Amino acid sequence: MPQLPLEIFSRSVDEEQPLAVSDGVRYASVLLCNPAARSGGICAGMPVAAARALVHDLIVRPRDHEAEYNALHSLAAWAYQYSSQISLHPPYALLLELQGSLTLFGGRAALLKIMREGLSELGYETQLASAPTPLAALSLARCNCQHGIEQQHLLPAALAPLPVSVLDWDQQLLDRLEGMGVRRLGDLLPLPRDGLARRLGQKSLDYLDRMLGRCPDPQKLYQPPLQFRRRLLLPSEVSHAQGLLFALQRLVLELCGWLKGQGAGVQAFSIHLFHHDDQHSLLTIGIHKESRDAAQFICLLREHLERLQLENPVTEVELHALQAIKLDAQPLGLFGETERQGRAELLDRLRARLGDEAVRGLSAVAEHRPEYAWRYSKPGDSRKVGHGQRRPLWLLPVPRQLKTRNGRPWLQGELKLQPGRERIEAGWWDGNDIARDYFIAVSPSGSHYWIYRELTGEQHWYLQGLFE
Repeated sequence: MPQLPLEIFSRSVDEEQPLAVSDGVRYASVLLCNPAARSGGICAGMPVAAARALVHDLIVRPRDHEAEYNALHSLAAWAYQYSSQISLHPPYALLLELQGSLTLFGGRAALLKIMREGLSELGYETQLASAPTPLAALSLARCNCQHGIEQQHLLPAALAPLPVSVLDWDQQLLDRLEGMGVRRLGDLLPLPRDGLARRLGQKSLDYLDRMLGRCPDPQKLYQPPLQFRRRLLLPSEVSHAQGLLFALQRLVLELCGWLKGQGAGVQAFSIHLFHHDDQHSLLTIGIHKESRDAAQFICLLREHLERLQLENPVTEVELHALQAIKLDAQPLGLFGETERQGRAELLDRLRARLGDEAVRGLSAVAEHRPEYAWRYSKPGDSRKVGHGQRRPLWLLPVPRQLKTRNGRPWLQGELKLQPGRERIEAGWWDGNDIARDYFIAVSPSGSHYWIYRELTGEQHWYLQGLFE
């Protein structure tokens, strides 16, 4: 990742914003700059003062080595979905063992294409290469040789055109090679080993042997974190919530990559918005069912940001995953769950847009009195209670007294009572006791109603519910 010092800042801003990274010394000069800055005439090596004079709205950040190291760790966690054997090669490279993943992802070319596209979505420019040994792959990637080498005996010919600067050697050794007239690996590899050992040392020969696969080159394997927490520094203050979407959606993509590597999903994730003076605000996004779908997360994020009003400008954002849940062990439905997933996604969007209190479910309660036989619940957590009787879905908020003629209930005509009745006498223990006989009644138009007659007092008829 040759642009990593710049990308830890540019990932959080639009590409149209001129941005440059300086070397951070007293008389700073430009180390890297984005296309918007280059279009204004800025180039690497230019003094920062001159660059500001050319582009008045240029954002300049000093190089942040710690942030680069953290970004490398985050990328390793994201790449864990493609390989379980990953090694960090600071300051700007990752090494992945891919042989065991080729069948799963459709071959070497397909896997590299998927990774390149995914890294581009995260905001990183990459140079990918594959080879039988780690050092050979690293050297090819440094020179942007994107063709893959599959056979070990092809390595000398593939490495021969590369400059000796791809070697992780001290500058003193590289200068010594320059003095010998050795400028490419093709000039170095055929030289006698005894002479190279005397001039460059045995460690240099061991390095070449590991590169060519003549001896093992074990790597220290990376272990992903058990929780996801990723912070992103914004190059400039953001005063409107919608301006945070560009940066946050890239953190969401990192989260989903980490979840895939862990074989897990989440039902909620939190976003911390940092302001000046160490102040921060919190935004929590909940999902109906555990998921790792980036498109779903970004859609909910957009809905929440539309409702969010920032009281203070934001300088940094952090995404934290709450309680990752393993998904790989869960059985899948035989015919899929497209319709159920669609309902769940709709509920999530409604809750994000309207608030949690505006979207609720209904659950039955083990209670004979209809007015008390239900309660609000979390959507999806509803439950039924069997009464052994037919009950309407729609109850009136307050029972409506019916007119009677010759003792028969009327509603747009005489209501005909269906056979059977349900007697309910309950509530003496809380002071809201009732004594009623319930009937299903049919109007002249064919509508079905749920009505009752009081067993005490004046014994009026009431309408309480309507059947579909």
